[in-house]
Amino acid sequence: MTALTTIQIIGPSMEPCLRNNDVWVAKPGKVAHPGQIIVFREPGRPELLSVKRIDRATTDGWWVVADNPVGAIDSEQFGAVPFDAVVARLLFRIRPLFRRS
Repeated sequence: MTALTTIQIIGPSMEPCLRNNDVWVAKPGKVAHPGQIIVFREPGRPELLSVKRIDRATTDGWWVVADNPVGAIDSEQFGAVPFDAVVARLLFRIRPLFRRS
């Protein structure tokens, strides 16, 4: 069994689905399909983890897109994400038990 992990979203590129500072539960692994939101090592900058939605598969990997394309960086800029660069896929958002006033 693969352990689940949490991912904090930083930035507006996936709004309105994922908001800045949201915390999501992610399942490590490379299994993914179009429509899923994945965590991956960005091509050309493998030290940077990015979160985007899979649009389609290509021979080179996954073509990923930002839900909020204004100012976002996605496959239009860096090309397809190699299949082996996928780190995890998002499962669900963790909602706070209470709100601070």
